Amino acid sequence: MPSDLSSHLILNAYARGIFPMSEARDDDGVFWVDPERRGIIPLDGFHISRSLRKKIMKDPFDVRVDTDFTGVIHACADREETWINDEIFSIYLELFKNGHAHSLEIWDGEDLVGGVYGVSLKAAFFGESMFSRKRDASKIALAYLVHRLNVGGFKLFDTQFLTDHLASLGGVEITRRAYHQLLKDALSAEANFLQQSPTVFGHQVCNE
Repeated sequence: MPSDLSSHLILNAYARGIFPMSEARDDDGVFWVDPERRGIIPLDGFHISRSLRKKIMKDPFDVRVDTDFTGVIHACADREETWINDEIFSIYLELFKNGHAHSLEIWDGEDLVGGVYGVSLKAAFFGESMFSRKRDASKIALAYLVHRLNVGGFKLFDTQFLTDHLASLGGVEITRRAYHQLLKDALSAEANFLQQSPTVFGHQVCNE
């Protein structure tokens, strides 16, 4: 990894539509990605199935924000194949400490069972990775995240790539050109990730 890689450089890259990845956990290198087709979740188009809404309303988990950012990244990387190496972990931890990265966490008692983390810049949120250790935990995390982004005034929720899982929740794929226009619009606006309504789906969310 270049010695001049920093949180500032990462933010500049995001502002240009580029994000970093590594080939594997044990790979020391980082490369930059600007996909021809980009995954996003339209903030007015998140799909909550009847069964998922019913589960959310039962309030099976505690929902917290920024209380265990490190734990969320570790959990996201805890899989057979991952693009999160030590350098990427360190740089996102720095972004978190500087207020540019956030985690939304799903807790079952004292156990972290699901979550998502990403980078916040102006009115754009760049989702990086998510995980689930209990059924529907990552879907519930995304539902609460989309609500928070709407409340905070965000204009763009970038998921980088479109997976079947994200498509089932309303994710779509757009061209690079269309994405860069959405990004330009989002970067010309202001948003606040820590802005919240008193309740979400009738339940309280705990901020650090």
